[in-house]
Amino acid sequence: MKQFISRMGRYTLFKLIMLVLAVVVAIYLTVIIANMGGELDKVKKAQIRFEVSVAVYMNEANKGLPPEVLRQMVDEIAALQERATGLDQPFFYRSFTYLQQAMSLRLGRAELMNSPSGSKEVRLIILERLPSTLILFATANILIFFFAIFIALFLSRRYGTFLDRLTIALAPTSAAPGWFYGIFLILIFAFALRVLPDGGMMAAPPPPTAWERALSVMRHMILPVGAMALGSVFSAIYGWRTFFLIYSSEDYVELARAKGLSSNAIERRYILRPSLPPIITNFMLMLISMWMGAIILEYVFKWPGLGQAYFMAVSLGDTPVIVGIIVIFGYLLAATLFLLDFIYALLDPRVRVGIGS
Repeated sequence: MKQFISRMGRYTLFKLIMLVLAVVVAIYLTVIIANMGGELDKVKKAQIRFEVSVAVYMNEANKGLPPEVLRQMVDEIAALQERATGLDQPFFYRSFTYLQQAMSLRLGRAELMNSPSGSKEVRLIILERLPSTLILFATANILIFFFAIFIALFLSRRYGTFLDRLTIALAPTSAAPGWFYGIFLILIFAFALRVLPDGGMMAAPPPPTAWERALSVMRHMILPVGAMALGSVFSAIYGWRTFFLIYSSEDYVELARAKGLSSNAIERRYILRPSLPPIITNFMLMLISMWMGAIILEYVFKWPGLGQAYFMAVSLGDTPVIVGIIVIFGYLLAATLFLLDFIYALLDPRVRVGIGS
């Protein structure tokens, strides 16, 4: 047991280091691209000038001074701070400082956007919207995973039936992204039938009690979760049902049936358990595609999360917010890969062997 824990520890550390390196490289490339037009330099200089201007004009000792003198003081102090922060040095050296600030979300103030609480700090603009994105996508992914597993097992017992053939026929529909189906769901259930809201996260004005607010959030989640399900669930069911059929035809399954084991025990021990590693891999790829489609999906449903914030930042040209949201999405993708890769190592004995090699 101790040897296994030690191997898992080394495996986990190796995977974590590789993911961190991947995130660092991706963020550094983002910093380089974002500064192609000198945008990051402009942002930092504007932030310095803003802070200096506030300090100069709010200083009681400067009351009564002519505007020309105050502007000259701002110019001189701002120039000193720019030299102190290295803005007079080549961008290559400053890029590593920008990388460190981006990794910790210390990106200063946004140019045009505000957080839901009214702050212009990039960190707050992102962190106040992050829970909305996590709630939506965690709920959708958990429901899709267990629903697809259940239906795939159900269909593997009924190979060749009408429901099985119908699932095969519907599998290609998952080629379209979730936001594509979201548009039609809004048209049908929000505008035509008027039974569900067309977007947002909660009714306006918000309900008075916590229970009513929770119900309102769940009601607003029905259409976006349904859109994500339509964009992925049929292909997942088809693929996982195929895995179950393959493993159910193995010789050791026939031997278990001959021994008189129950159908539930056979499915749990000899079909579901060995098929979980490829299912987890398939689910991981589905998760990555969902994260990548979050921007358009949240915009379609007016969901107040990171996707909608990113779309607004791009539309307004707010560079600090764009860089910060890309950093957060990088963290989310890395965390998803790390978690699922760790689960994969626990499920697949072949990976455990590879840990010790």
